Amino acid sequence: MLSDPAHNLSLEELDKRAFLHPFTQLADHKKTGPRIMAKGSGVHVWDSHGRRYIDGAAGLWCVNVGYGRAEIVEEIREQASRLPFFHSFSSMSNEPAIRLSNRILGFAPQGMSKVFFGNSGSDANDTNVKLVWYYNNLRGKPKKKKIISRQRGYHGVTVAAGSLTGLPMVHDAFDLPIPQVLHTRAPDIYRDKPAGFSDQDFARQLAAEIDALVKREGPETVAAFIAEPVMGTGGVLLPPEQYFQEIRNVLDRHDMLMIADEVICGFGRLGSWFGCQHYGIRPDLMTIAKGLTSGYLPMSASVLSEEIWEVISNAPTEIGPFGHGYTYSGHPVAAAAALANIDILENEKLIDVARVTGAIFKRRLRETFADHPLVGDIRCEGLMAGVELVADKANKTIFDPSLKVGPRVMKQGYEEGVIVRALPHGSTIAISPPLVITLAEIEELLSGLKKSLDTIVDQLVREGDWRDRNQ
Repeated sequence: MLSDPAHNLSLEELDKRAFLHPFTQLADHKKTGPRIMAKGSGVHVWDSHGRRYIDGAAGLWCVNVGYGRAEIVEEIREQASRLPFFHSFSSMSNEPAIRLSNRILGFAPQGMSKVFFGNSGSDANDTNVKLVWYYNNLRGKPKKKKIISRQRGYHGVTVAAGSLTGLPMVHDAFDLPIPQVLHTRAPDIYRDKPAGFSDQDFARQLAAEIDALVKREGPETVAAFIAEPVMGTGGVLLPPEQYFQEIRNVLDRHDMLMIADEVICGFGRLGSWFGCQHYGIRPDLMTIAKGLTSGYLPMSASVLSEEIWEVISNAPTEIGPFGHGYTYSGHPVAAAAALANIDILENEKLIDVARVTGAIFKRRLRETFADHPLVGDIRCEGLMAGVELVADKANKTIFDPSLKVGPRVMKQGYEEGVIVRALPHGSTIAISPPLVITLAEIEELLSGLKKSLDTIVDQLVREGDWRDRNQ
């Protein structure tokens, strides 16, 4: 038997030896190594050294029903023992995927017709891009291919989805975006709404900018608009009132489709099944993932309207079969996990719980942080919040990126036993706990975050990089 040179290495050293981590400062990781999570229960996780944390990020916005749900684990085990895999090419199917697709349509917005399964939000957005192109080719509009996304939006990292994403770090050094993707302004009410404007005025202004962009490019070349109902990674930006209605008017005027990226907002995060219902969005395509299985297994889906289905299902026979799909589309074990997850959401009325708890969460966020010297803005809908940190509250001055204020708050949070996320744009801290969080656990989370913020204030003052300009 050959000896294994890694046999005596620690998990941390094994990680550094072989594991390339996503969205990680690789040079820092080579020095410090990983923080290894070992188990989870409810809203808490424990690392490999036995330290407990309250997970205020639900993993990556996804563990909606919390950790350690035996119901999901049992369905995974049972399905894996019965039929661990079969593909869905060439009309093949399996019972969990059939039942799941029908279940999704049961609470999707009106007019949605079919569900196509994938493995991640990124590939689901790639699917939606291809569906838009396929749809317009079949309609005899081969030039109508451009898709408008938003600066700071996050839609994934594959070639098409990474192009839709509006964050420089996803584009720089990767030769993105592709030319079929255009970007318009994000709806940043805190920083960009003109003085004297109402939210509706701002919404009309943003919609007019999209209208002007379409006209400059040529309406015959622009096919769709994609948006998260609440922008997540770009700063937890809530849409101004009537924003999506104003944009829908533009889309209808130019024969454009609406792609709603529900990867974060879907499955109760905002206190509704989907953000579309929360904000009155009329989608033609939806992207879902994360909360679909609460992260217990990888699964995503593209949900398409009856109008799109009618066109693609009547494609001329000479085109051949629908030429798109993944080995794991409609994976039976992932579908079984999703069905069990949805059962929990329904049986425990977690959509309603998120709405009620979310209102208390929002109030307690404001009571705890509105007067904090580092906090410029607090944005919250349901159990999804962003706390924007500023160097000067009166002038909304951003911190010098070299100070890494957001990442420092996140890192300090681990010391206080709380997990939050520092978002890549500016210095916003995202909070999105599992929907099962209790009021006592909300207090635990906010207390730990406040201690983190206070510690970073002391560090910045001591280092001479900041003073409270409001004193």
